[in-house]
Amino acid sequence: MAPSVVEKVEAAIPSPQELKEEVVEASKKSFKSLRDLAAGGVGGVCAVIVGHPFDLVKVRLQTAEKGVYSGAMDVVRKTIAREGVRRGLYAGVSAPLVGVTPMFAVSFWGYGIGKSLVQTFSEVKNNQYSVAQVSAAGFFSAIPMTLITAPFERVKVLLQIQGQKQLKPGEKPKYSGGLDVVRQLYREGGIRSVFRGSAMTLARDGPGSAAYFATYETIKRRLTPKNADGLPGELSLTAVMAAGGAAGVAMWIPVFPVDTIKSRLQSAEGSPTIGGTIKEVYRRGGVKAFFPGFGPALARAVPANAATFLGVELAHKAMSKAFD
Repeated sequence: MAPSVVEKVEAAIPSPQELKEEVVEASKKSFKSLRDLAAGGVGGVCAVIVGHPFDLVKVRLQTAEKGVYSGAMDVVRKTIAREGVRRGLYAGVSAPLVGVTPMFAVSFWGYGIGKSLVQTFSEVKNNQYSVAQVSAAGFFSAIPMTLITAPFERVKVLLQIQGQKQLKPGEKPKYSGGLDVVRQLYREGGIRSVFRGSAMTLARDGPGSAAYFATYETIKRRLTPKNADGLPGELSLTAVMAAGGAAGVAMWIPVFPVDTIKSRLQSAEGSPTIGGTIKEVYRRGGVKAFFPGFGPALARAVPANAATFLGVELAHKAMSKAFD
């Protein structure tokens, strides 16, 4: 005899025990997302403190006229001579410091969400994601992050290159700080001006994040010792830093030319286009013109990303001790 409508409805309604299990599982996922958010923020602050001087050198090499600097060390020498160590090498640091907590927090949160999506649409064996699965989750992490990264990078770039201009006696810098940059950009071109370079930011961070997280997870697994039962043991902090440094290098290598175009686009006056910026960069020096500051970027990648993942792992450990 076929079940009645009432029986079908009763069968579809979850039992109190099933409801309880679903609530517990949902709570665990939400709490994990909050942990990812907090740990990413800690890692981001570590990255800025360690890596900002390297980033400043990279941006100034990318945006300066030909012949202004002879190389990375020339940027450092001239910057310190003109602006001092703190004001010079940390010019524009306020924007990434304010923005980096949500930026990295959203990145690691997005990576966690990406892994959940991957698990929903594909099989993950023994909770070990394949390189392709990690790459997909990493690419996804860049999508929400771009909403924060693009305007903060626009502000940071403008503040970083401002110090290159030789001021006349009595002349004041165009921008007095991050908020002043945002106000002036909005007055000049509205919200589109503030978010200029968003497409190139995503074009850089999508594949860059895929390489970043895939490299970190791959090297982390290889460096993780095995317990007597064959399961992964505890990873040393030195190994975490080694995997993080390698991840930073892997992120920059495929996307550096995109970053150069982004920096040029975000620092140019008027209303530049992506196509026009690419042509202008190529006209100035061919393929080599897409790689100024490549050395400082790689030099920064190792310590900054080692600090990032060290901060993330230590934050997760601290939260595990406090809440588990």
